[in-house]
Amino acid sequence: MSRKVQCVKIKEELDGLEFAPFPGELGKKVYDNVSKEAWKQWLAQQTILINEYRLSSLDPKARSFLQEEMQKFLFGDEEIQMPEAFTPT
Repeated sequence: MSRKVQCVKIKEELDGLEFAPFPGELGKKVYDNVSKEAWKQWLAQQTILINEYRLSSLDPKARSFLQEEMQKFLFGDEEIQMPEAFTPT
């Protein structure tokens, strides 16, 4: 039986992640409050940001930017701004 969480993004009780996506307090917060579906949505959003902004996972500034955007996407009520050049398919 899968673990259920009250998802802060989707606002429903859904299947939770199987493990924290990264260490530390933020990883625990994601694990405790974000559903698999919301995490999947974030990964798609993150891919768009990485590709459009040509981010490198080795760059500390890029990692910090992605972490901030993740917090906005999952926990914030504000709308995420897409890169200017991005056009959805």
